[in-house]
Amino acid sequence: MRTVDFSHDGKLLLTGSNDKIIKIINVNDKKFQASLVSHTNWVKSARFSPDSRLIVSGSNDHSVKLWDVAQKSVINTFIDHLEDVNCVRFHPDGTCVASGSVDKKIKVWDIRSKRLIQHYDAHPAPITGISFHPSGNYLISSSLDSTIKVWDLKMGQILYTLYGHEVIFK
Repeated sequence: MRTVDFSHDGKLLLTGSNDKIIKIINVNDKKFQASLVSHTNWVKSARFSPDSRLIVSGSNDHSVKLWDVAQKSVINTFIDHLEDVNCVRFHPDGTCVASGSVDKKIKVWDIRSKRLIQHYDAHPAPITGISFHPSGNYLISSSLDSTIKVWDLKMGQILYTLYGHEVIFK
């Protein structure tokens, strides 16, 4: 298993794995509900939208996919990353998705127009995590460069960088 997430109403959970499949499970009756199949490599990250109608996923196939939960199908595939996509998140208002990649970039797409709206050459090493602030005005990113960066999405620039964690390779 590479990723797990609860829907915001707590009724569903999803999993993503090396088998390239996202699975949806009904929490109340503990039953498998659906498999979402379209990625051609490991699913590294997947998240429900705030209204639980959509799922965003990122994969080692370098793509970010937007899924319709009810239809169990891909709505759109974003293919702007040059390497594996490590993390994906929905904006708190559900109108955008962000992704972080081994290519050291953060991308933000508007899901209504299906267009790239922001692009950050974020870190000198692969991105390992991203998260939106609840206000939707900021995004944080973590990287193998041992930094955390806080991005101002309205201004389209970095606010500051935090240092402190060490990356130890064994």
